[in-house]
Amino acid sequence: MNRKSRKVKKAIIAAAGYGTRFLPATKNQPKEMLPIIDKPIIHHLVEECVDSGITDIIMVTRVGQGIMEDYFDSHIELEQMLDTNGKEDLLKTVKEIPTLANFVYVRQKKNLPYGNGTPLLVAAPLIDNDEAFVYMFGDDLTISKTPVTKQLINVYYEQKPSAILAVQEVPDNEVERYGTVKYKKKAKYKYEIESLLEKMPLGKNPSNMAQFGRFVFSYDVINQVKKTPTGKDNELWVSDVLNSLAKKGARVIAQPIEGEWLTTGDPLRYMKTQVRFALEREDIGREFSEYLRSLKL
Repeated sequence: MNRKSRKVKKAIIAAAGYGTRFLPATKNQPKEMLPIIDKPIIHHLVEECVDSGITDIIMVTRVGQGIMEDYFDSHIELEQMLDTNGKEDLLKTVKEIPTLANFVYVRQKKNLPYGNGTPLLVAAPLIDNDEAFVYMFGDDLTISKTPVTKQLINVYYEQKPSAILAVQEVPDNEVERYGTVKYKKKAKYKYEIESLLEKMPLGKNPSNMAQFGRFVFSYDVINQVKKTPTGKDNELWVSDVLNSLAKKGARVIAQPIEGEWLTTGDPLRYMKTQVRFALEREDIGREFSEYLRSLKL
């Protein structure tokens, strides 16, 4: 089976950061384990993968993050307690967590450069040279009818590019926070890009279409990341990898997504994400909405 016909079954989740914006809460736990109501951020990412047909999840972590491995493992004592107390729904929920996918954990060692492209180097030995895979940042969440990851996979099957990145339009006052894309004027597919520019000030940004942490990559990206030098702030950037591919004539697609991208990258946006997820919940959404309306802000 060649690269273009293999199903996308693997995902790499980058979860090796220090979460310094959330100190002291992240002193002894990864930011990815902070809850969105009653599930950690990382659990939501895994569920999006699973709902998109992913079976194998590679988590790139760092020293001190064994809590994530424990979370996605069985907890016999807890299960026994829930069983004894007749809490069947909670027991079912807890027992399902280890069965969501096949989990593999790899450590990002300190000899490697820092940057959002580094987890690709770490996980490269676990990717076959004829398969595509999903790549996710550990702090971006989405709300959509069709999982955003599934949307990207569908475009990959249809267009067979070297890489796809998810983008969503952001307002002018947010542009400088993200990488924004410059689309080609003439291309086989209308969302092919010429370049991706990181954190450009308003007026120098090529568009308001901002990249966030959802990608589908072919092995072309693995080959390229191994050859890409560190860039701004001596970090290894995904944007530099994708720009190098695009300059070589490879097809790189920046796909607008259907749905809503929510980031947990800082406390303010984390709290906004909490609110949006709470409002989506069938069990608490209505009452929470009534509470928000009752506040005299």
